Amino acid sequence: MDVEEIKKAVEAVRPHLQMDGGDVEFVEATEDGVVKVRLLGACQGCMMRQMTLSKGIAEFIKKKVPEVKDVQAVS
Repeated sequence: MDVEEIKKAVEAVRPHLQMDGGDVEFVEATEDGVVKVRLLGACQGCMMRQMTLSKGIAEFIKKKVPEVKDVQAVS
């Protein structure tokens, strides 16, 4: 997996979250195709955070970097 492409994808999705007071940051990409991100701001306590992660952030990253198998939020 190309970590730089993953980071670019995370940066591209950030403005959408920031419009609602949230944010996301890249933490790491594992060899088995898992990308770990940290949800920040309003995203931390939001009831919709899992939906934002799976249907927003993860789908966007997987579209940009097809080798990504999963996107997980970490604390």
